[in-house]
Amino acid sequence: MTHRILQDCPATVIPAGDAATLPAGNVTVRTPLGLFRIAAADAGLIEGLSLPGQASAPAADAFSEQAVWAALRTCFDPEIPVNIVDLGLIYDLAIEPGPAGGNAVEVKMTLTAPGCGMGPVIAEDARQKIAALPSVERAKVHIVWDPVWNPRMISEAGRKSLGLE
Repeated sequence: MTHRILQDCPATVIPAGDAATLPAGNVTVRTPLGLFRIAAADAGLIEGLSLPGQASAPAADAFSEQAVWAALRTCFDPEIPVNIVDLGLIYDLAIEPGPAGGNAVEVKMTLTAPGCGMGPVIAEDARQKIAALPSVERAKVHIVWDPVWNPRMISEAGRKSLGLE
């Protein structure tokens, strides 16, 4: 499938995680240059592009732990079509009162491989989605390596999505 880039578009090279700019013109989903992640905010720069499988977090009138989990379920490793929660990448979620009366949220997550260049991109995507929730004053996402991730950490829903069950 071919889409036309309407103007130069920021992108992230997968799996290295390096910043790149895709020039205006035509590109194909598969390019000899490799895979690229384009942030949802820049999707409007691609003519006719839709973002299947990129569900947005449910609207929430009030902050809750469930809203944080829902927001995390909208974050994906760009090489694996399963959200980071069902991949088993989220190790800890802590919510504390913030100094201004809102909420401070901290998440500990890991990656499927220590050398994954997309780690900071995935963590920042998660942080931004948490920070956008009502009454969140501060959101931090830490990448940790203990315990080491393994495929047994994938949820039942994730295994089904990947055809592993």
